[in-house]
Amino acid sequence: MTPDKTRLVLKTMFATVWLIAVLGMAAGVLVMASGWYNIGATAQHWQPVHTFLEKGMRQSVRHHARDIRAPSLTAPTRIRRGAAIYRDSCVQCHGAPGVAPADIGKSMQPIPGPLVDAAKHWQASEMYWITRHGIKMSGMPAWEFRMSDDDIWSVVAFLKKLPELSPQAYTELTGRKENP
Repeated sequence: MTPDKTRLVLKTMFATVWLIAVLGMAAGVLVMASGWYNIGATAQHWQPVHTFLEKGMRQSVRHHARDIRAPSLTAPTRIRRGAAIYRDSCVQCHGAPGVAPADIGKSMQPIPGPLVDAAKHWQASEMYWITRHGIKMSGMPAWEFRMSDDDIWSVVAFLKKLPELSPQAYTELTGRKENP
C-alpha cells in the first residue's frame, strides 16, 4: 500500500471513530435532556445501564481499596462488636439470618442486597472501603463520620463470619430476638 493510501485509510478510520463518538454523545445528551429515562425509584435500571453501573462500582471499589491493609479480623470480641454494630446500623436495610430487612430497606432502589455472601465477593479491604465511604446514589451511607475505623473493621470482621451463622447463632451473637 502506498503512503498516500495508508494515510487515507488512517484518516478515514479516525474520522469514523470520531463520528461514532460524537453521535454517541449526542444520543446521550438527547436522552438526558428529554427526560425519557425514568430515574424514579419504582423502576429498575435498563439492564445495560445496570451492568455498566455495577461494573464501574466494582472497579472503583477495587481501585480505591487496593492499598488498604486489614488488621486481624478473627478476635471473638471484634466479631461480637461488629455483630452489635451490624444489628443497630445495617440489618434494617440488609437483613440477617432469620431477620428480614425493615420496610425502609425493602423500599430502596436499588434494593440493598443481603450481605450473607459479601465475603465471597469482596476482600476485607473492599468491604471496609464500601462501609467507610458508602456508594453514591445507592442509599449506602458513608459511615466514616459516624463510626470509628476500629468499629468499621469490626463490622467487616462480622461480615466475614456472617455466612457461617444460622438464625439462632445470629440471635445469640447479637442478643436480638425481634425483627427491628
